[in-house]
Amino acid sequence: MPIYILVIILFFQLICIAPASAENERIDSIVVRGNSRIETSTILNAIRIKPGETISGEKTSADIRSIYKTGHFQDVTVSLEELAGKNILVYTVAEKPVIRDIKFEGNKEITLEKLKENVEIQKNTILSAKNLDKSVAKIKKLYGDEGYYLATVVPIVEKRPGNNQIVTFRITEGNKILIRKIHFDGNRAFPDSKLKSTMETKEKWFMSWLTGAGTYKEEVLKNDAMLIADFYMNNGYMNIKVGEPTLRLNQAKDALDVYINLTEGEQFRVGTLDFKGDLLEPVSVLRKKLKAEPGQIFSRAVMRNDITTLTDLYADKGYAFANVNPLTQMNMGKKVVDVTFDMEKGDLVHLERINITGNPKTRDKVIRREMRVTERELYSSTGIKRSKQNIMNTGYFEEANISTAKGSSADRLNVNVNVKEKPTGSFSVGGGYSSLDGVIGQASIQQSNFLGRGLKANLSGSIGGKSQTYSLGLTDPYFLDTKWTLGGDIYRSERDYLDYTRRLTGVDVKAGYPINDNLGTFFMYKYEVKDIYDPIGAYKTLHFQNELDYPLGRTTTSSIFASITRNTTDYRLDPSTGMVNAISAEYAGLGGSNKFGRYITDNVWFHPLYKKLIFSTKLTLGYVQNVGSKVPIDEKFYLGGIYSLRGYKTRTVSPLRTVLVKQNNGDQYKEDVYLGGNAEYFGNAELTFPLLPEVGIKGVMFFDYGNAFNINSGNFPTTLMSCGGGIRWASPMGPLRLEYGIPINPRRSHDNSGGRLEFAIGTLF
Repeated sequence: MPIYILVIILFFQLICIAPASAENERIDSIVVRGNSRIETSTILNAIRIKPGETISGEKTSADIRSIYKTGHFQDVTVSLEELAGKNILVYTVAEKPVIRDIKFEGNKEITLEKLKENVEIQKNTILSAKNLDKSVAKIKKLYGDEGYYLATVVPIVEKRPGNNQIVTFRITEGNKILIRKIHFDGNRAFPDSKLKSTMETKEKWFMSWLTGAGTYKEEVLKNDAMLIADFYMNNGYMNIKVGEPTLRLNQAKDALDVYINLTEGEQFRVGTLDFKGDLLEPVSVLRKKLKAEPGQIFSRAVMRNDITTLTDLYADKGYAFANVNPLTQMNMGKKVVDVTFDMEKGDLVHLERINITGNPKTRDKVIRREMRVTERELYSSTGIKRSKQNIMNTGYFEEANISTAKGSSADRLNVNVNVKEKPTGSFSVGGGYSSLDGVIGQASIQQSNFLGRGLKANLSGSIGGKSQTYSLGLTDPYFLDTKWTLGGDIYRSERDYLDYTRRLTGVDVKAGYPINDNLGTFFMYKYEVKDIYDPIGAYKTLHFQNELDYPLGRTTTSSIFASITRNTTDYRLDPSTGMVNAISAEYAGLGGSNKFGRYITDNVWFHPLYKKLIFSTKLTLGYVQNVGSKVPIDEKFYLGGIYSLRGYKTRTVSPLRTVLVKQNNGDQYKEDVYLGGNAEYFGNAELTFPLLPEVGIKGVMFFDYGNAFNINSGNFPTTLMSCGGGIRWASPMGPLRLEYGIPINPRRSHDNSGGRLEFAIGTLF
């Protein structure tokens, strides 16, 4: 018999000697001794024997076990005492010590707060050896995830008076150890560099201190093995085998090497494609829905997408439980995979109820009007997906989850919409800077979900070195519960341009109507009182010589604006795929002294090249024409700056005139006057990529081109070009852009051939 079993038996025999010798004695009372922290009532509740009963070894042994199970005691004994002719059953306990403090020593790279969050033990609780071991493991993992692969953690438990304990984690961090090299063995089809690009784990480089590249994380590296396998399967290698990555510490113990073994197998292509089962459409129609083509390299990702497409096709016809089962047959001789899609349509399903939860502030109708499925109609998978996208695009919610649940019968489904509201109102006082306006102070009150009805209200103002702006506005995106948007603004601004100052006071009424989820219209009427004054330099000279195309002074503008926009992007606040196409026209001449017509088309295309590497290209064309009088100079086209041609100074890319300016002392000098053009074209191509995704910092590389000119001059202008790069950050103060543009073909003295740094931050931009 094992010795530990003998010890346990002897222990229970010893603690039961007294009651055993008093077997069948009647108990008059029960007493608990030795407890100071645990209430006596808690112990008595664990004891089953009661006064008046007769004592037995079996009963007291059971009670001892019950007291131990409470987890508060390290020792329990029982004895029978006689006092004044009464039999008293005494349970004597020894409480487990309590953790009174938790300390950390030696931590420099990880904060005390983060360490405390990750330990399994807590103050004023009983120490558990299991939780202590878990705490050590978690702390080591924290250090490992930061690159301190050899960090050691030693727990020290100190006993203190009063049955208390202090737990100290003594940490030796060591040096940061990063992955020096990732080695592959067995890869013939793809070079090491290609396989490394599929992995989240990266080798260290000179910017690792900023990007975190080279840090070893166990879970991430294991997932990388699956990413590599998935990459091979998407390139036809159906029998790929990827071994578990192994780590080796170099002799100097200052770097890690990762080794991954592969067995590629043969590459397969798509063979025949066929359908069977419940076919709602002819095979020829179903076949056109597929991305896969016979002879193509077989891709598991393409097959998954095709399955989703076919499932949605059936689900959009009301077959919510449609199942598409791909039956694959590998032909080893021909190295092809034949696929037969087995279609099971299931039952036709109607929607019974739409239930909305999680919106104590926002009214149900604000959410319901974004839904693209309706009660009592057939189920639609596309409608469900579009509903979620529309709800998130309102900007009122942190999360929007749509699920289905069984209705009153097998062919009925309920739609459950659960949202998590986020603050939609804000009061902010802050500032920013732009290369156009300089330093800006800003204050605003905004509410994008006013009264929980989805109304958008704003009151804002800004004061800068070169500009002042104030505005008050209110917009109802669903006026009178229709699809019409209706709103209005009152605004006032004053801005110092290169050649003059403009003061503007205006009011507008705007409306819009969506034709569908991707296509919408917008209309606006505005009335403005405008004053152009305080000419400087060469512009002042032209003014006094009466040689300006458009005079200074006070004028009024009464105009109507209309546009139509098609937006197919995936997420409108930060697109990664899709297009935005817009065309607009403005006519000024419904009263007022200013008269002109302006037409602009704006087109942007977004396309993901690889993961989060996004390519986008933009093209804008514009034309403004005289309508009975000359076009105001501030309504003409000017390019240059961070929002058009980077590398060229703001509002300097336009037709210009060189003027001889005479000073009061008789000196003369030449100065350029930028007169604006009646036509413009400009565009760019950009590559954006994450730099520090955890804080929302992106990098950008760009190429800009364009010019503003007078179309009636008969000469098409030289296309000015620039290139450069920068960073963008969705900062707490608002979007930040820091970009450096270099003119490729500068116009000599009119441009800065060395490049310009463009900077903008703040909610105004």
